[in-house]
Amino acid sequence: MAEGTFELHPGDALYPETVLELSDVPQTLYVRGNPEVLSTPALSIIGARKASPYGLAVAELAAKVAVEAGVTVVSGGAVGCDQASGWAAVNAGGKHVVVLGTGADVVYPRSSAGLITRTLDTGGAVVSISPWGMGPRKFAFPRRNRVIAALSQALFVSEAGMPSGTFSTAEAAMDLGRELLAVPGSILSPESRGTNYLIANGACCIIDEESIEMAISRIYGTLRYSRPDAPGIADLDPTQQTVMHALIASPLKVDDIAALVSLDAVGVLKLLGSLELEGLIERMMDGRYAPSKFALHAQTPFGHNGKHVN
Repeated sequence: MAEGTFELHPGDALYPETVLELSDVPQTLYVRGNPEVLSTPALSIIGARKASPYGLAVAELAAKVAVEAGVTVVSGGAVGCDQASGWAAVNAGGKHVVVLGTGADVVYPRSSAGLITRTLDTGGAVVSISPWGMGPRKFAFPRRNRVIAALSQALFVSEAGMPSGTFSTAEAAMDLGRELLAVPGSILSPESRGTNYLIANGACCIIDEESIEMAISRIYGTLRYSRPDAPGIADLDPTQQTVMHALIASPLKVDDIAALVSLDAVGVLKLLGSLELEGLIERMMDGRYAPSKFALHAQTPFGHNGKHVN
Protein backbone atom coordinates (compact mmCIF):
# COMPACT_ATOMS: atom_id res chain seq x y z
CA MET A 1 0.00 0.00 0.00
CA ALA A 2 1.02 3.61 -0.49
CA GLU A 3 2.55 5.64 2.33
CA GLY A 4 -0.05 6.93 4.78
CA THR A 5 -2.48 4.03 4.31
CA PHE A 6 -3.16 1.35 6.92
CA GLU A 7 -5.18 -1.80 7.42
CA LEU A 8 -5.98 -2.22 11.11
CA HIS A 9 -7.26 -5.45 12.64
CA PRO A 10 -8.59 -6.28 16.13
CA GLY A 11 -5.58 -6.84 18.34
CA ASP A 12 -3.42 -4.30 16.52
CA ALA A 13 -2.05 -1.57 18.78
CA LEU A 14 -3.64 1.17 16.65
CA TYR A 15 -7.07 -0.46 16.33
CA PRO A 16 -9.40 1.84 18.32
CA GLU A 17 -10.78 0.16 21.43
CA THR A 18 -14.13 1.92 21.08
CA VAL A 19 -14.84 0.11 17.81
CA LEU A 20 -14.30 -3.22 19.59
CA GLU A 21 -17.50 -2.46 21.49
CA LEU A 22 -19.60 -3.09 18.38
CA SER A 23 -21.52 -6.37 18.37
CA ASP A 24 -20.22 -7.04 14.87
CA VAL A 25 -16.60 -5.88 15.13
CA PRO A 26 -15.13 -4.89 11.74
CA GLN A 27 -12.24 -7.23 11.02
CA THR A 28 -10.46 -4.57 9.00
CA LEU A 29 -10.40 -0.80 9.26
CA TYR A 30 -8.99 0.79 6.12
CA VAL A 31 -7.35 4.07 7.09
CA ARG A 32 -5.74 6.96 5.28
CA GLY A 33 -3.86 9.56 7.28
CA ASN A 34 -3.11 9.44 10.98
CA PRO A 35 -4.47 6.25 12.64
CA GLU A 36 -3.59 7.51 16.12
CA VAL A 37 -6.35 10.13 15.92
CA LEU A 38 -8.92 7.30 15.97
CA SER A 39 -8.18 6.70 19.66
CA THR A 40 -8.48 10.33 20.80
CA PRO A 41 -11.57 11.71 22.63
CA ALA A 42 -14.07 12.43 19.88
CA LEU A 43 -17.53 13.85 19.20
CA SER A 44 -19.45 12.58 16.19
CA ILE A 45 -21.53 15.29 14.51
CA ILE A 46 -24.18 14.36 11.96
CA GLY A 47 -27.33 15.85 10.50
CA ALA A 48 -29.47 16.44 7.46
CA ARG A 49 -28.01 16.41 3.98
CA LYS A 50 -30.56 18.96 2.77
CA ALA A 51 -29.83 21.13 5.77
CA SER A 52 -31.27 24.53 6.57
CA PRO A 53 -28.97 27.44 7.48
CA TYR A 54 -29.93 26.71 11.10
CA GLY A 55 -28.77 23.10 10.90
CA LEU A 56 -25.49 24.07 9.22
CA ALA A 57 -24.79 26.83 11.75
CA VAL A 58 -25.43 24.52 14.69
CA ALA A 59 -23.17 21.78 13.24
CA GLU A 60 -20.38 24.32 12.76
CA LEU A 61 -20.83 25.72 16.26
CA ALA A 62 -20.70 22.27 17.87
CA ALA A 63 -17.54 21.39 15.95
CA LYS A 64 -15.80 24.61 16.94
CA VAL A 65 -16.70 24.20 20.61
CA ALA A 66 -15.45 20.59 20.51
CA VAL A 67 -12.14 21.59 18.93
CA GLU A 68 -11.65 24.38 21.47
CA ALA A 69 -12.07 21.75 24.20
CA GLY A 70 -9.45 19.49 22.60
CA VAL A 71 -11.96 16.99 21.21
CA THR A 72 -11.67 15.42 17.74
CA VAL A 73 -14.68 15.74 15.40
CA VAL A 74 -15.98 12.69 13.52
CA SER A 75 -18.41 12.92 10.60
CA GLY A 76 -19.57 10.93 7.61
CA GLY A 77 -18.39 13.55 5.13
CA ALA A 78 -21.86 13.78 3.59
CA VAL A 79 -23.31 16.93 2.03
CA GLY A 80 -24.95 19.21 4.56
CA CYS A 81 -24.34 19.06 8.30
CA ASP A 82 -21.53 16.48 8.09
CA GLN A 83 -19.37 18.57 5.80
CA ALA A 84 -20.24 21.74 7.71
CA SER A 85 -18.95 20.22 10.95
CA GLY A 86 -15.83 18.85 9.28
CA TRP A 87 -14.87 22.17 7.72
CA ALA A 88 -15.52 24.00 11.00
CA ALA A 89 -13.26 21.55 12.84
CA VAL A 90 -10.27 21.88 10.51
CA ASN A 91 -10.72 25.63 10.12
CA ALA A 92 -10.62 25.94 13.92
CA GLY A 93 -7.30 24.09 13.99
CA GLY A 94 -8.70 20.76 15.17
CA LYS A 95 -8.59 17.16 14.03
CA HIS A 96 -11.29 15.61 11.87
CA VAL A 97 -12.08 11.99 11.05
CA VAL A 98 -14.18 11.15 7.98
CA VAL A 99 -15.90 7.75 8.01
CA LEU A 100 -16.84 6.83 4.44
CA GLY A 101 -19.37 4.33 3.13
CA THR A 102 -17.04 3.66 0.20
CA GLY A 103 -13.43 2.56 0.19
CA ALA A 104 -11.24 4.99 2.12
CA ASP A 105 -9.47 5.86 -1.13
CA VAL A 106 -12.71 6.67 -2.98
CA VAL A 107 -13.94 10.26 -2.80
CA TYR A 108 -17.70 10.14 -2.31
CA PRO A 109 -19.56 12.37 -2.59
CA ARG A 110 -17.37 14.37 -4.95
CA SER A 111 -18.15 17.52 -2.98
CA SER A 112 -16.17 16.06 -0.07
CA ALA A 113 -12.87 16.10 -2.00
CA GLY A 114 -11.63 19.39 -0.54
CA LEU A 115 -12.62 18.42 2.99
CA ILE A 116 -10.91 15.03 2.72
CA THR A 117 -7.70 16.65 1.52
CA ARG A 118 -7.78 19.24 4.30
CA THR A 119 -8.58 16.56 6.88
CA LEU A 120 -5.50 14.57 5.87
CA ASP A 121 -3.29 17.65 5.65
CA THR A 122 -4.18 18.64 9.23
CA GLY A 123 -3.43 15.32 10.90
CA GLY A 124 -6.84 13.71 10.67
CA ALA A 125 -7.91 10.46 9.07
CA VAL A 126 -10.25 8.91 6.53
CA VAL A 127 -11.68 5.55 7.63
CA SER A 128 -13.77 2.83 6.04
CA ILE A 129 -14.77 -0.77 6.63
CA SER A 130 -15.13 -1.25 2.87
CA PRO A 131 -12.11 -2.51 0.90
CA TRP A 132 -9.87 -0.18 -1.07
CA GLY A 133 -11.45 0.93 -4.33
CA MET A 134 -15.02 0.00 -3.33
CA GLY A 135 -17.58 2.39 -4.79
CA PRO A 136 -20.82 3.45 -3.10
CA ARG A 137 -23.15 0.59 -2.15
CA LYS A 138 -26.45 1.23 -0.43
CA PHE A 139 -25.94 -1.53 2.14
CA ALA A 140 -22.57 -0.10 3.20
CA PHE A 141 -23.87 3.16 4.66
CA PRO A 142 -25.82 1.77 7.65
CA ARG A 143 -22.72 -0.31 8.51
CA ARG A 144 -20.63 2.84 8.18
CA ASN A 145 -22.99 4.66 10.55
CA ARG A 146 -22.24 2.18 13.33
CA VAL A 147 -18.55 3.03 13.07
CA ILE A 148 -19.34 6.76 13.25
CA ALA A 149 -21.19 6.09 16.50
CA ALA A 150 -18.49 3.79 17.90
CA LEU A 151 -15.53 6.12 17.34
CA SER A 152 -16.91 8.77 19.71
CA GLN A 153 -18.05 9.05 23.28
CA ALA A 154 -21.13 11.03 22.20
CA LEU A 155 -23.21 11.69 19.09
CA PHE A 156 -24.43 15.20 18.25
CA VAL A 157 -27.41 15.50 15.86
CA SER A 158 -27.69 19.06 14.60
CA GLU A 159 -30.78 18.73 12.42
CA ALA A 160 -32.92 15.88 11.12
CA GLY A 161 -36.34 15.50 9.57
CA MET A 162 -38.50 12.38 9.61
CA PRO A 163 -37.76 9.88 8.25
CA SER A 164 -34.01 10.44 8.41
CA GLY A 165 -30.86 8.42 7.79
CA THR A 166 -29.45 9.89 10.99
CA PHE A 167 -31.65 7.54 13.01
CA SER A 168 -29.53 4.48 12.21
CA THR A 169 -26.50 6.28 13.64
CA ALA A 170 -28.50 7.43 16.66
CA GLU A 171 -29.74 3.89 17.30
CA ALA A 172 -26.19 2.54 17.07
CA ALA A 173 -25.00 5.19 19.53
CA MET A 174 -27.70 4.28 22.03
CA ASP A 175 -26.96 0.55 21.65
CA LEU A 176 -23.33 1.32 22.50
CA GLY A 177 -24.28 3.40 25.52
CA ARG A 178 -23.06 6.62 23.94
CA GLU A 179 -24.63 9.90 24.98
CA LEU A 180 -26.99 11.32 22.38
CA LEU A 181 -27.14 15.11 22.03
CA ALA A 182 -29.79 16.74 19.85
CA VAL A 183 -30.74 20.29 18.95
CA PRO A 184 -34.42 21.27 19.07
CA GLY A 185 -36.14 23.28 16.40
CA SER A 186 -39.53 24.81 15.76
CA ILE A 187 -42.41 22.34 16.06
CA LEU A 188 -43.55 23.78 12.74
CA SER A 189 -40.25 23.04 10.99
CA PRO A 190 -40.07 19.76 9.00
CA GLU A 191 -36.28 19.95 9.21
CA SER A 192 -36.41 19.58 13.02
CA ARG A 193 -39.01 16.85 13.45
CA GLY A 194 -36.34 14.18 13.81
CA THR A 195 -34.25 15.96 16.42
CA ASN A 196 -37.37 16.97 18.35
CA TYR A 197 -38.39 13.30 18.31
CA LEU A 198 -35.00 12.21 19.64
CA ILE A 199 -35.23 14.74 22.47
CA ALA A 200 -38.75 13.58 23.34
CA ASN A 201 -37.37 10.06 23.61
CA GLY A 202 -34.48 10.83 25.92
CA ALA A 203 -31.71 12.58 23.99
CA CYS A 204 -29.94 15.40 25.83
CA CYS A 205 -31.50 18.67 24.68
CA ILE A 206 -28.93 21.21 23.50
CA ILE A 207 -30.59 24.58 23.88
CA ASP A 208 -27.65 26.97 23.38
CA GLU A 209 -23.90 27.29 23.08
CA GLU A 210 -23.39 27.05 26.82
CA SER A 211 -25.20 23.71 26.94
CA ILE A 212 -22.81 22.38 24.28
CA GLU A 213 -19.88 23.44 26.47
CA MET A 214 -21.46 21.88 29.56
CA ALA A 215 -22.16 18.59 27.78
CA ILE A 216 -18.60 18.37 26.48
CA SER A 217 -17.18 19.23 29.91
CA ARG A 218 -19.34 16.56 31.55
CA ILE A 219 -18.67 13.82 28.98
CA TYR A 220 -14.98 14.44 28.28
CA GLY A 221 -13.81 16.10 31.49
CA THR A 222 -12.31 19.01 29.58
CA LEU A 223 -13.00 22.74 29.36
CA ARG A 224 -13.17 24.99 26.33
CA TYR A 225 -10.05 27.13 26.19
CA SER A 226 -11.55 30.14 24.38
CA ARG A 227 -14.91 31.85 24.46
CA PRO A 228 -15.02 35.27 22.77
CA ASP A 229 -18.01 37.56 23.00
CA ALA A 230 -20.84 37.26 20.50
CA PRO A 231 -20.59 39.98 17.85
CA GLY A 232 -24.33 40.19 17.26
CA ILE A 233 -26.09 42.10 14.44
CA ALA A 234 -26.39 45.88 14.64
CA ASP A 235 -27.71 48.79 12.56
CA LEU A 236 -31.11 47.25 11.81
CA ASP A 237 -34.26 49.32 11.88
CA PRO A 238 -37.21 48.12 14.02
CA THR A 239 -38.94 46.40 11.09
CA GLN A 240 -35.78 44.52 10.13
CA GLN A 241 -35.26 43.53 13.77
CA THR A 242 -38.82 42.18 13.97
CA VAL A 243 -38.32 40.08 10.84
CA MET A 244 -34.94 38.74 11.95
CA HIS A 245 -36.25 37.73 15.37
CA ALA A 246 -39.21 35.94 13.73
CA LEU A 247 -37.02 34.12 11.20
CA ILE A 248 -34.61 32.97 13.89
CA ALA A 249 -37.63 31.35 15.57
CA SER A 250 -38.81 29.68 12.36
CA PRO A 251 -38.45 30.17 8.57
CA LEU A 252 -41.43 32.02 7.05
CA LYS A 253 -43.08 32.52 3.68
CA VAL A 254 -43.32 35.95 2.06
CA ASP A 255 -47.03 36.31 2.91
CA ASP A 256 -46.39 35.52 6.57
CA ILE A 257 -43.60 38.10 6.76
CA ALA A 258 -45.80 40.71 5.06
CA ALA A 259 -48.55 40.10 7.62
CA LEU A 260 -46.06 40.23 10.48
CA VAL A 261 -44.83 43.72 9.62
CA SER A 262 -47.96 45.02 7.84
CA LEU A 263 -46.32 45.62 4.44
CA ASP A 264 -47.75 45.25 0.95
CA ALA A 265 -46.17 42.95 -1.64
CA VAL A 266 -43.78 45.59 -2.97
CA GLY A 267 -42.74 46.70 0.51
CA VAL A 268 -42.01 43.21 1.81
CA LEU A 269 -40.01 42.25 -1.28
CA LYS A 270 -37.94 45.41 -0.88
CA LEU A 271 -37.37 44.57 2.80
CA LEU A 272 -36.35 40.97 2.06
CA GLY A 273 -34.11 42.14 -0.76
CA SER A 274 -32.23 44.48 1.56
CA LEU A 275 -31.73 41.73 4.14
CA GLU A 276 -30.54 39.32 1.44
CA LEU A 277 -28.13 41.93 0.15
CA GLU A 278 -26.70 42.27 3.67
CA GLY A 279 -26.22 38.50 3.77
CA LEU A 280 -28.60 38.16 6.72
CA ILE A 281 -31.27 35.93 5.19
CA GLU A 282 -31.59 33.44 2.35
CA ARG A 283 -34.43 31.84 0.45
CA MET A 284 -34.88 28.12 1.03
CA MET A 285 -35.85 25.60 -1.65
CA ASP A 286 -39.48 25.54 -0.49
CA GLY A 287 -39.78 29.33 -0.83
CA ARG A 288 -39.51 30.19 2.86
CA TYR A 289 -36.95 32.69 4.12
CA ALA A 290 -34.51 31.80 6.88
CA PRO A 291 -31.61 33.55 8.65
CA SER A 292 -28.30 32.94 6.93
CA LYS A 293 -25.48 31.08 8.66
CA PHE A 294 -23.76 34.46 9.05
CA ALA A 295 -26.76 35.89 10.90
CA LEU A 296 -27.10 32.85 13.14
CA HIS A 297 -23.41 32.76 13.98
CA ALA A 298 -23.55 36.45 14.82
CA GLN A 299 -25.73 35.47 17.78
CA THR A 300 -22.84 33.38 19.17
CA PRO A 301 -19.09 33.88 19.76
CA PHE A 302 -18.57 31.85 16.56
CA GLY A 303 -19.43 34.92 14.47
CA HIS A 304 -17.00 37.57 13.29
CA ASN A 305 -17.59 41.17 12.25
CA GLY A 306 -21.29 40.77 12.89
CA LYS A 307 -24.05 43.29 13.39
CA HIS A 308 -26.07 43.22 16.58
CA VAL A 309 -29.79 42.48 16.77
CA ASN A 310 -30.96 44.53 19.73
